[in-house]
Amino acid sequence: MRIGLGMAALGRPGYINLSRDSFLPSRTVDGMQRAADAVIDELFLQCAKLNDARDAGDAKYVPWLDCARSYGLSEKFVGEYLRANDVAPEDVYVSSKWGYTYVADWQVELGEGEPHEIKDHSLKNFLKQVEETKEHIGPYLNLYQVHSATFDSGILTNTNVHEALQKCRAENGWKLGLSVSGPTQDELIRKAMNIRVSSPGQSPVRLFDSVQCTYNVLEQRPGPALIEAREVGMDVIIKEGMANGRALRHPKLLECAKKLECAPDALALGAILAQPFQPRVLSGAVTAEQLRSNLGARSVEQTLSTADGKETLQQLMEGCRMESEAYWKDRTDLKWN
Repeated sequence: MRIGLGMAALGRPGYINLSRDSFLPSRTVDGMQRAADAVIDELFLQCAKLNDARDAGDAKYVPWLDCARSYGLSEKFVGEYLRANDVAPEDVYVSSKWGYTYVADWQVELGEGEPHEIKDHSLKNFLKQVEETKEHIGPYLNLYQVHSATFDSGILTNTNVHEALQKCRAENGWKLGLSVSGPTQDELIRKAMNIRVSSPGQSPVRLFDSVQCTYNVLEQRPGPALIEAREVGMDVIIKEGMANGRALRHPKLLECAKKLECAPDALALGAILAQPFQPRVLSGAVTAEQLRSNLGARSVEQTLSTADGKETLQQLMEGCRMESEAYWKDRTDLKWN
């Protein structure tokens, strides 16, 4: 399915999405795992309903879950859920990320300047974290991604890590990807598209099979680079499609949602699904109700493909667009809650 469940807001007690207190009354490990299980239950239920209704010969809808080593206990939660429910690896799509370590010790608020996660794109950290990922979700994993690649972290030029990633892909059969963040996402994507690796006796191949990028009605700068990535065969995944909740407060989005008689969150995600780079999109839902509403983006995308819908989509994107530098500055100011 083109809409998956991102575990950033479910795998740990704190995150930067707005208004979390309204939806997550318990932040204990058990409380967060129950919340995660409930939303994953809903994802499987909705996929089952879609499969029951699909035409003969149509592709099967497969639930998709996206984790990261730094999303607290996300890999543990997902792995335990899949094993407890006897889910076969071919009946789920699981992606995860390496490169950040969660260091918040299950706290929501930390001292001033203390980080919730620490970045390390070194070979040593990759070799450590890939084994941790295997322990929790190894048999289920389809895609392993570098978490928030940047020019400064060295990941784009570290050939030792590239070789280790290529070996990992060959040995495990996983796809490789990277996620990007910040106002230079487009530059990072173009650089990553051109990284090649070689195996003995084989021609060089592209290192990264996919890119996971922040794109939404507010942050639109990466659009042209994402089209280029799609054109060379890379899978495009969009994260933070509602801008951590900020997009849902924009007057233009609310106006267009009223016009289309749809939920604002469904419009925010539907507008992304309708983009020419044909992305898959992650929901950040923390309740079953939120996920059901987010999945309404599928029908909104169809509405936006009509002549009137295309005009509304253009008005929406033009009316909400921010400068990237301002967007990321505002995101930096969001508080963990």
